Amino acid sequence: MRAWASRLFGGRFWALALKELRQIRRDRRLAMSLVVPPMLQVLLFGFALDSHVRDLRLGVVDESRTLESRELVSAITENQTFRLAGSFQTSEELGRSLAAGRLDVGLVVPWDYARLRARGRPVTVQVLLNAANANTAQIAQGHVEGAVAWLNQRAEGAGRPGAARAPVDAGTDGQDAARPVAARPPVEVRPAFLYNPGLVNTWFIVTGVFGTLIILNGSLVSGATMIREKERGTVEQLLMTPASSLEVIAAKIIPLFVLLMGMVVLVLVVARLVFHVPFRGSLLLVFVACGCCVLTGIGIGTFLSTFARSANQTQLIGFFVNPPLAMLSGALTPIEAMPKWIQPVALVNPIAHFASVARAVLVKGAGLDVVYPHLLALAVLAAALVGVSAWRFRRQHS
Repeated sequence: MRAWASRLFGGRFWALALKELRQIRRDRRLAMSLVVPPMLQVLLFGFALDSHVRDLRLGVVDESRTLESRELVSAITENQTFRLAGSFQTSEELGRSLAAGRLDVGLVVPWDYARLRARGRPVTVQVLLNAANANTAQIAQGHVEGAVAWLNQRAEGAGRPGAARAPVDAGTDGQDAARPVAARPPVEVRPAFLYNPGLVNTWFIVTGVFGTLIILNGSLVSGATMIREKERGTVEQLLMTPASSLEVIAAKIIPLFVLLMGMVVLVLVVARLVFHVPFRGSLLLVFVACGCCVLTGIGIGTFLSTFARSANQTQLIGFFVNPPLAMLSGALTPIEAMPKWIQPVALVNPIAHFASVARAVLVKGAGLDVVYPHLLALAVLAAALVGVSAWRFRRQHS
């Protein structure tokens, strides 16, 4: 055994091992691939995959407009979970803002909130939660209930023996007047989960992964197709034909587009039959968003292939692009959970825009008036990426 080990790990082994180490050191691309991508992925994933939710947009309908109601709103917005995004006159206005995606949580304080508290009677406030993301809705509900419990505890502590009693009200039988403040019933929270009352978390996951699959598959298939033509040398043969470079690019993109749209139909069928994702809005809007997303993925793959000379290089370059696109899109975790300096990345992330369209149309039943900014962003990104990749292709082979 010792002789076998000495023969295997003898001088020739160390000479070959040192040769490989020197070769790796001289190959800067390989050395960078061993250091830079893991560091970037760890940093990005560590920031993006954060379960703590912060800066949820809170809308308030304060029908009471008293010191007590303002104290309730202040208790809820004191932490970093909620950010007061606006006050509304009616519950209908609040509901429209929730449907449009401008708010995450709504709070409705009844007009007799302060009066009921003063009389020592039960008082209920309504909390409207956008449950398209069931996990975020449950976290938000817990924070609201925690803030209300803290408010009740503080009010109970203020009404311990020696504290003033509740004032006499002419409309009571006098029993409430004799009740100390400590005996007041607590403020009760009545949550309402909008769009997803059953809190089915798979609806959020499936609609987010949908866009990720389209982008990743589109970029991988188009990149592999273009790099295969380049390795075989058939691109130059195609360009020697009477067809222009634009015709060559279009002839490559259109079949891929048709095949990937077939994949889209299959995924929609699985989402409906297996995961029971509701189709409450227009499927035409969803297909338009899917088409733009497919073109974006094809544009990304074609663009990356213009910088590579082999399939391995394409995969290495894609490692810098595809995982950050997926992780910083809000497809798996809410964008609100990410640091503020990362959140603007979602503005140029096609997966984020597609996830917003899919969730708004399929789960909420929203129309074009709500999702048109995201559709426009998808169309601009698709046109820009396809145009730039076509320009790079023509420049390389002109």
